[in-house]
Amino acid sequence: MRLTLLGTGSTSAPPLYGCHCEVCETARQNLARARKPASAIVEAGNTCLLIDAGLHDLAERYPLGSYSAFLLTHFHPDHVQGLFSLRWGVGDKIPAYCPHDKEGCADLLKNPGLLDFRSVSKFESFSIGDINITPVPLIHSKVTLGYCLQHGESRIAYLTDTAGLPPNTVTFLRKWQPTELIVDCSYPPRAQAPKNHNDITLALETIATVLPQRAWLTHIGHELDAWLNCNAGLLPLNVKFAHDGMVIGK
Repeated sequence: MRLTLLGTGSTSAPPLYGCHCEVCETARQNLARARKPASAIVEAGNTCLLIDAGLHDLAERYPLGSYSAFLLTHFHPDHVQGLFSLRWGVGDKIPAYCPHDKEGCADLLKNPGLLDFRSVSKFESFSIGDINITPVPLIHSKVTLGYCLQHGESRIAYLTDTAGLPPNTVTFLRKWQPTELIVDCSYPPRAQAPKNHNDITLALETIATVLPQRAWLTHIGHELDAWLNCNAGLLPLNVKFAHDGMVIGK
């Protein structure tokens, strides 16, 4: 199973509109240093799934029929904004698995167009093609799910947006033993514990609790990128900062 990170940025990812810090100016001059909205594509056998839909050019990147379904973590705009134009296309329905959220985002749920929204429940596993999927609850300002993806011996947990993890999610992950853990890390160390997204301290505590083989930090803001420029060597050997286009797994 192979997961490619299409984007690794938070809403304050570089280049941030109006910001002229060194990190944002570098990202404007070198697009390889920019970060798009956090999202991913996972492939195993004949199955291809898109995790979240924050990219505005989804329809151009992925023609209808080139993927099996969406897995949506939650309905904040930076994770579903690419669906607003895509939904008005023509053709077969596209399954979009998502948490139970009556509010959704704007009128997406009321006017889904091509999208076939299918609510899933925490810890209730299901399969799409060759991939087994277990949704797990996260801690965020909106109902949010992470997805534990398994194909053969490969087990990838994709957990964004969250500030720490609920105890039942920790219990599940420790038993499930992910080979790869991709986890929210939006901020450098903060004096007060963050409420909706991990800072580096909380992200590392989460990784140490779950004990994956390898961990990758995503949903990164420009302040954390600046911190990284000076402190990358402080991370444990099995923890890496993710970047757009990174491929995890085989």
